[in-house]
Amino acid sequence: MNKAMLAPSMMCADFLHLEEQLRLFEREGIDLLHVDIMDGHFVPNITLGTDFVRMLKKATSIPLDIHLMVERPENLLPAIAFGEGDYVSVHYESTVHLQRVLAAIRERGAKPLLALNPGTPVSMAEEVLGDIDGLLVMTVNPGFAGQKLVPSALEKIARARLYLDAYGMNESVIEVDGNVSIPNGIAMRAAGADIFVAGTSGVFIGDDMAGNIRHFRRQVFGE
Repeated sequence: MNKAMLAPSMMCADFLHLEEQLRLFEREGIDLLHVDIMDGHFVPNITLGTDFVRMLKKATSIPLDIHLMVERPENLLPAIAFGEGDYVSVHYESTVHLQRVLAAIRERGAKPLLALNPGTPVSMAEEVLGDIDGLLVMTVNPGFAGQKLVPSALEKIARARLYLDAYGMNESVIEVDGNVSIPNGIAMRAAGADIFVAGTSGVFIGDDMAGNIRHFRRQVFGE
């Protein structure tokens, strides 16, 4: 099993106290900052943009986990600040040039992931397995925070782990995004998940964010 990593979802952050929260994440040793970029077309919402990503890169040394929920991500990549140590996820359905987009991400030193919507089969990754460092399994339909877990999500995570392992990709990660609460996180970890995107179900709850992070890691990661 790969090292478990926690990635707070920055779309849920308090932007009036963003620097304070970034310093807290640094003190708590947060592994990644998850940044959702939506265009209002691929998903029915618009969230964080390229300027926000550029600001984060300057404000903290925590690696970024950029999730592109946009049509034709190849057109947006040049405007996004990412590089060595970052993760960048693109959806199977978002481009007709999937291999080219994944290769462009790797050329800049980042780790490309293939994002799978709840209705997208794991097997759709077959032709680009050599171009990815793992899969992002959406456990809700992408676009909005606070949704309920899709019932088939846990079984899909387990199938994704078996699928990657069958191709000798044991070190490739499985990221999960959507209603990653502590109870769901425990089940996701048991199914084979490695990177946990935590928003209003896991990290951004109440006033004790540091306590939330430690509690999540204790319960889900066994730390």
